[in-house]
Amino acid sequence: MAVLASDQQLAEVCLDHGADEVLLLPPLAPDQPLEAWVPVLVEAALIEDPDIFFVGASQRGKEMAARLAAGLNTGLCGGCTGFRFNPETRRLVMERMIFGGAAVQTVECHGRPQMATIAPRTFEQAATVAGHSGAIRQLPAAPACPVTVLERIPKTSGTVDISAAKVVVCVGRGMEKKEDIALARELAAVLDGEVGCSRPVAEDLGWLPEEVYLGISGKKVKPDLYIGLGVAGQIQHISGIRESKVILGINRDENAPIFEAADYGIVGDLYEVVPRLISELKNALKK
Repeated sequence: MAVLASDQQLAEVCLDHGADEVLLLPPLAPDQPLEAWVPVLVEAALIEDPDIFFVGASQRGKEMAARLAAGLNTGLCGGCTGFRFNPETRRLVMERMIFGGAAVQTVECHGRPQMATIAPRTFEQAATVAGHSGAIRQLPAAPACPVTVLERIPKTSGTVDISAAKVVVCVGRGMEKKEDIALARELAAVLDGEVGCSRPVAEDLGWLPEEVYLGISGKKVKPDLYIGLGVAGQIQHISGIRESKVILGINRDENAPIFEAADYGIVGDLYEVVPRLISELKNALKK
């Protein structure tokens, strides 16, 4: 497992959860891009010769995984949602969603190492292993890179990474005006969650930033609880939330597709349902 050299504490947490060795990525110079780590990781993989190489499916992680696979001359299963080990072929049988979540594709990587990118919260965190010990090793410095970073301008955003949220309250086109998103924020605050939205709310209406819209071309989440407020629930959206542990849909249209994917559904006007839901939750939390 590889982590940033500056995150020694995370390395120790990885050891506590069963890792035998943690490799620390070298710090980069201010003018070095993240891609400068690729040859360092490729060299480490060629030396250690792992059977399996998983990469977190963040925006940067997916880009770097493709470069790593090319450097190692092996295949890559992008967006892996699950896998099993085939003892006969001694390969992983990996799964990922295709056609907007309408079908599951099975992938076997015949190269070595077998590589896949995995979205956050796809799997539960490993339990701590009492008395387990392991090694922490620093990787060598990144070589000179033909790409030079001239300037870094942080992206202004008032949101957190919604893919890590345990509760997501999603705003759909059933919300009549932008100011009413305050209702969704209040519900999310009661549940210690985050607010997301369907694609039209972000791209067409511009009510919320694009980094919080959920769906096949947006964020994919796996919260403990997803609540859709006025979300129709087309397959493109469902593909981004289908891994949620519990899905609750609130929509005045009893034929809305969201109810086919939901564990629980409330047919009603969200402007009547949500305030009552907030009130009941606040009362329950007081007890």
